[in-house]
Amino acid sequence: MIELEGVPELVDPVMVAAFEGWNDAGDAASTAVAHLEQEWKGEVFAALDAEDYYDFQVNRPTVWLDGGVRKVTWPTTRLSVVRIGGEKPRDLVLVRGIEPSMRWRSFCNEILGFAHELGVEMVVVLGALLGDTPHTRPVPVSGVTSDPDLARTMDLEESRYEGPTGIVGILQEACTHAGVPAVSLWAAVPHYVSQPPNPKATLALLNRLEDVLDLRIPLGDLAEDARAWQLGVDQLAAEDSEVAEYVQSLEEARDTAELPEASGEAIAREFERYLRRRDGGGAGGHATDSGRAAEGDGPFLREGDRARPPHPKRTGPLPGTAPEGPLGREAPRPAQEGPDTGPEEGRADGEGKGDDGPDGDSRPGDGD
Repeated sequence: MIELEGVPELVDPVMVAAFEGWNDAGDAASTAVAHLEQEWKGEVFAALDAEDYYDFQVNRPTVWLDGGVRKVTWPTTRLSVVRIGGEKPRDLVLVRGIEPSMRWRSFCNEILGFAHELGVEMVVVLGALLGDTPHTRPVPVSGVTSDPDLARTMDLEESRYEGPTGIVGILQEACTHAGVPAVSLWAAVPHYVSQPPNPKATLALLNRLEDVLDLRIPLGDLAEDARAWQLGVDQLAAEDSEVAEYVQSLEEARDTAELPEASGEAIAREFERYLRRRDGGGAGGHATDSGRAAEGDGPFLREGDRARPPHPKRTGPLPGTAPEGPLGREAPRPAQEGPDTGPEEGRADGEGKGDDGPDGDSRPGDGD
């Protein structure tokens, strides 16, 4: 049962969702939503019942002490609201949690129930995948939708993927069948340095989200973290000539493939983004002074911030996988999902998240 008592009336709300697990290489997508919660001080107003969707032997609860009192935090998915002021105010409904272990259709229906009650106009789902991309180049981000009209109006690619999928793909299809416009944004994470965090991929997702929503997102220390992350990977690669040679081959392949795309339109798009960030333009502008729902709007629970260490650790094979790349590549990697050959969905957390069966039920994953 959905209870939204105390939630304020929202202005042109858009739902932005991300889930830890198979669809979240380097924790890039879930960290992006956590960043929005932190910068705009999102207030949690609902949490899904963990008993309905999670296998606690796969996603275990944690115990902690609060003033000497032992408490338990259960794995779940939480929804929060951030209110963005400016010339054209807009509110965001943030969904952040863990890919469910079971009952995926019911899970998506419950998320869509919240979207309906809140008057959500569009759903944007963030994901991250493992790809053959060098860490020294800009992170590729693909925008994908199943709606041909939305693909044309928002300059997105129409998904033609066939094969195994994760909760990102299932939620997007559920939105399509429910008549809710839905977009998924996928960042490609270098497979040879897949361990979290990856602030460079998180930054790329937020930049693309700015374009989709036409608003400016405060980045805080994320740009500095991304630079520190790349410097750390540069140092690791420099210590091994084989790794350095491999990275160079990826760079050459990437540069050759992208040469025809260095068009005037692409350059103009990047320049427009620069101007928007410099001038603070775009619908929505900055957050309100408080960065949260106005006082008296209702009882909200604050969710704690999530740390993002800036320097990467040397990566190796994930639990239950075999080393394959120079710095430890996850093997096997999930099939690709997205437009045509599309983005592939990547699991980079090694937490043993289950894959979905025909009805969305859990099957043991590679790391289980």
